[in-house]
Amino acid sequence: MTEKIKKTMENLERNGIKAFFAETKEDVVPLVKSLVPKGSTVSNGGSVSLNETGVSALLESGYYDFIDRRGLEGEELRNCYIRAFGCDAYFCSSNAVTENGELYNVDGNSNRVACIVFGPRQVIMVVGINKIVPDINAAVRRVKESAAPLNTQRLNCKTPCAATGQCISLGAENPLMCDGCKSPQRICCNYVVTAQQKHKDRIKVILVNEKLGY
Repeated sequence: MTEKIKKTMENLERNGIKAFFAETKEDVVPLVKSLVPKGSTVSNGGSVSLNETGVSALLESGYYDFIDRRGLEGEELRNCYIRAFGCDAYFCSSNAVTENGELYNVDGNSNRVACIVFGPRQVIMVVGINKIVPDINAAVRRVKESAAPLNTQRLNCKTPCAATGQCISLGAENPLMCDGCKSPQRICCNYVVTAQQKHKDRIKVILVNEKLGY
């Protein structure tokens, strides 16, 4: 475990967020099973990190009562989101985790950030070391330079960052957090900084000693 990871985990704990360390992505699923009992009601946000670690496959395997939003539209999708809001465990990643122990997340539809803030009994984030940044300013820049452009490309969104590989706001001298395009397919709509978890250990962060996701 590097000093950077150790510092990040200590500060997450100081902020009321339970931190776990996984040396490899193969270590994540056994850890998840130890944290969430079989048969629990679970749901998830879209996440490449969950796919890469096998967590998505676990959720879909029948081991848990999985609230599955895939293929749903309209009222069915909305009802699925509402059910997920009350689940036992919600799985996602984080766009960035600061060495100060803060979580930074940016969403378009925002069902993910809503569940991070309130609702599910626990939130379990699977986060690769590539998402650890020094501070919130670096987290903001990370989303504009990496996370948002790669996710818009993955989701086939017609946005400037999907075409150029970076947010248009980076052309400014000091781009602000909320600066960006006005595309109707923009995925950067709501910005959530988790500085402290009021309900201690409700949010759990599994830091994986590998690069995962965007």
